[in-house]
Amino acid sequence: MKRALISRDAPRPDFHDPVKTTDRFARLLEKNGFETVKFDTFDCFEDLEYIKQFDLVVYSWTMSDEWAKGIDNLRCAVRDFGVGLAGCHGGLCDSLRYNEQWQYMTGGQWVAHPGDDNVRYKVNVTDHHSEITEGIKDFEVISEQYYMHVDPGNDVLATTTFYDNICGKDVVVPAAWTKYYGKGRVFYLSVGHTDDVFDYAPDAERFMEKGMLWAARAL
Repeated sequence: MKRALISRDAPRPDFHDPVKTTDRFARLLEKNGFETVKFDTFDCFEDLEYIKQFDLVVYSWTMSDEWAKGIDNLRCAVRDFGVGLAGCHGGLCDSLRYNEQWQYMTGGQWVAHPGDDNVRYKVNVTDHHSEITEGIKDFEVISEQYYMHVDPGNDVLATTTFYDNICGKDVVVPAAWTKYYGKGRVFYLSVGHTDDVFDYAPDAERFMEKGMLWAARAL
């Protein structure tokens, strides 16, 4: 049986709700035969031998820069032992803003979301040959639209376009990607400001489900 470690921070008023979101992800994984273990603290990352037991880590901690040893263990588990890593929105790519090695592993960093959380925008699937995107159509959401700084080595699966009033033109920004980090696989989706986004856009939920399975080598 495949195993997934899910680590998330506490809900914040008028902000992200990582508990609801990762509970949804746990249900998706369990539907696919995974055993899931949930943690609401960083303690699970203090023991490298423990992390290595899992096929996948689903990570959701926004703006959390207070830990050091745990991140090194997680990076080692992914890079050297092939543990998969997956996450969405700020929970993965706005977690450790001042840790460039984290950003190197995850493949990107949030830098802005013009319009806050009331933007109607489209996510366009661009890689139609990936096993992750098979059967997934372009979808629309009303949520935060993430402007990302991204690794040019990512394999981009989907993009989003918005008008950048600073530079005065349309800007195409990756919205989903995969990458390899040593022996490990990493998947990221920028959608997920609130859990109900996945109710309104079932293809976004399917995207996340297949991305997690890919990262865990179960797809």
